[in-house]
Amino acid sequence: MIADVLAEAADKMTKAVEVAKEDFSTVRTGRANPQLFQKILVDYYGSPTPLAQLASLQNPEARTLIITPYDKTALKEIERAIVNFPNLGASPNNDGEIIRVTMPELTEERRKEYVKIVKGKAEDCKVAIRNIRRKAKDDLDALKSEVGDDEVARAEKDLEALTKKHTDAADEALKKKEAELLEV
Repeated sequence: MIADVLAEAADKMTKAVEVAKEDFSTVRTGRANPQLFQKILVDYYGSPTPLAQLASLQNPEARTLIITPYDKTALKEIERAIVNFPNLGASPNNDGEIIRVTMPELTEERRKEYVKIVKGKAEDCKVAIRNIRRKAKDDLDALKSEVGDDEVARAEKDLEALTKKHTDAADEALKKKEAELLEV
């Protein structure tokens, strides 16, 4: 039972770190990357639909992305979704067939702003990890009467080690993204 609680906590913590890394990939680093557009939702016939399901994304140049919609009637909605997406700063050009998105050059000020955004996402990840730890600790405390204080104390040490491992992984991902963002 203790092993189940620890395994579930480890799984959830790993997922929290993966979500943070995925969120980091949506913050741009000077290149037009199709991953930047993964979280954009387009109002397609009344329902929010991910852009990747509506169009193909190609990256012919460092700061240019070409979006070719599968349904040409969605061009205006795709363009509107790109313009309204926060922290992107992209300028889409619609020629009736494709949308050409040009990413502006990153200034030092904009890079620092992106670093703040990434740090916020990393802190959200750490908060999620600590919440998972708290729930697992409560679950372990509930097992004290069944397995004994020593076993629970040992499991809590293992839980702390798990928590440290995952918060360190989040910090490491943050360092990599921060270095990537500040690289000129």
